[in-house]
Amino acid sequence: MNTASHYDVAIIGAGMSGLAAGIRLAHFGKKVCIFERHNAVGGLNGFYSIAGRKFDVGLHAMTNFVRPGVKGTPLGKLLRQLRIDRDEFALCEQKQSRIAFGPRGETSRRFTNDLVCLEAEVAEKFPAQADGFRALVAAVRTYDDVSLDATPESARTVVRRHISDPLLEDMLFCPLMYYGSATERDMEFGQFVIMFKALFLEGFARPYDGVRVVLRVLLEKYRAAGGERRMKCGVKKILSRDGHATTLVLDTGEEITATHIISSIGAPETESLLTTSADSPGSAQSKFENPKSKIQSGPLSFVETIAILNRQPADLGWGSDTIVFFNDSAHFDYAQPTAQVDPRSGVICIPNNFDFGPDRTLPEGIFRVTCLARYDAWAHLPEGTYRADKQRWFAEVQRSAQRFLPPLNPADALTAATLTTDMFTPRTITKFTGHFGGAIYGSAVKHRQGRTALDNLYLCGTDQGFLGIVGAMLSGISMANYHILQKG
Repeated sequence: MNTASHYDVAIIGAGMSGLAAGIRLAHFGKKVCIFERHNAVGGLNGFYSIAGRKFDVGLHAMTNFVRPGVKGTPLGKLLRQLRIDRDEFALCEQKQSRIAFGPRGETSRRFTNDLVCLEAEVAEKFPAQADGFRALVAAVRTYDDVSLDATPESARTVVRRHISDPLLEDMLFCPLMYYGSATERDMEFGQFVIMFKALFLEGFARPYDGVRVVLRVLLEKYRAAGGERRMKCGVKKILSRDGHATTLVLDTGEEITATHIISSIGAPETESLLTTSADSPGSAQSKFENPKSKIQSGPLSFVETIAILNRQPADLGWGSDTIVFFNDSAHFDYAQPTAQVDPRSGVICIPNNFDFGPDRTLPEGIFRVTCLARYDAWAHLPEGTYRADKQRWFAEVQRSAQRFLPPLNPADALTAATLTTDMFTPRTITKFTGHFGGAIYGSAVKHRQGRTALDNLYLCGTDQGFLGIVGAMLSGISMANYHILQKG
């Protein structure tokens, strides 16, 4: 183990944004070390193994996909700044995705990685809204979503200047919210633009082997650039004096100093580590619930069910859709549920339905469903109750999702095809990521410039405000550039 006690930059958390920040800084000769409490990298976009099978966490699809040669996009900037050849990610495009509303998805709209498909669907199903939709797209294209000084504005307010049909409005918001919003029922317009571009103007792709391909590339680049990484070695406290971070106290009790610190673990989670050198030992709040923090964690969390199948989903009649965003109610209510889970809306992901090329398929079928969930309804359950509730909700979530796919014949075909299952809950998210309240998308308040109360401690990742997997990596790059490299 490296015993150096001082670094140019210490990075807290080995998620996508932390790894990207580390690569960028190491490329410019900075002495960098990433400190990660857990034994695996990736954070909210990692993977785990059960009985030899690898399960992705977080990655349904890598958004912001564009084909080779398209200039001026987030993916191109990411590849250039991290010195990654796009073939290293080996991205395979989606076939098609849908937004399905109604008790059984009676109102359904397709979209692909080509905006023409989306425009045609809107024109066909909402002809009176076609001109307004084109005007909204134009507004999205011209908005500077990477500005660190943008004034916050309600996305609902902006969208209603162009779209007057409430159903179309909800159908546009549903995918963007499920794939990146920490705010209930609305989004900040800059966040809306980021996700609109990521999903509708650009698109979905996936490496054949899933998220571990992306993580493997990032780790190889980080090692090659000379970055250091300490796993199972989290940061317990950040000591400060006169508004300046002075020392990182690790879980082991070891003390580290750094000229700059970048935290990718979230704003409230970072704030809970702060203490002054005059405070008594252990005064920093590092619990996963109810931290003494002025910054509130977001109210939104999720459950996800995963079924591994002994056949391709196409053999069940589910061979067309890559991602399906569904909602069965008159209005789309993206908010913390009153019950443990809200199965009225959610996201279906079928990883087999990316275009992996001729005669190339995943070895087993995968059927994933994500729904909104309430953290405090899961957090303190006795183990037996927790397991029983997981089993009950697993069945309910899968039943709800199947309404939005072609009917099975026989009706129990999914059960018969299932080899094994798994499910994560808000409690799982907090256990393995440290995010307060199981909040995948962090706090509703974003810190676009990444600043904190300390002049040499910066945020990157979900609470900085760039969304999605590509957004997370760009967040790490941007904060490294803005706070450290551009200032010499």
